[in-house]
Amino acid sequence: MKICFPSDTNKGIESFVLNHFGSAPMFIIYDTETNLTEEINNQNFDHVHGRCSPLQALAEKSIDAVVVGGIGAGAISQLNAMGIKVYKASEDTVQKNIELFKHESITELTIDNACNHHGGCGH
Repeated sequence: MKICFPSDTNKGIESFVLNHFGSAPMFIIYDTETNLTEEINNQNFDHVHGRCSPLQALAEKSIDAVVVGGIGAGAISQLNAMGIKVYKASEDTVQKNIELFKHESITELTIDNACNHHGGCGH
């Protein structure tokens, strides 16, 4: 399984997980079968709500899940339509969230607990 983590640093599994999927400068992809990571540069630096497209940066990576601090309902819908599940990051680093994922101690996000610009992120 390949898990994608939005980040602003390239420190592999020691990278911090960002609180916003759409404006992530990069993505760390962790493969649970090989324990290898891959870093993807998100060229979409000009984030404008509703017009960002981080999925273009991930287009051919065959990811199975995204772990993020916060994400909007539209992005969750797009990811789910592609067969990608979205989970709430509960720890600060990729490594700590991988451990939670492996122990099935991580919460799946849905459009009902997505971020919005008026009320923040639901839990």
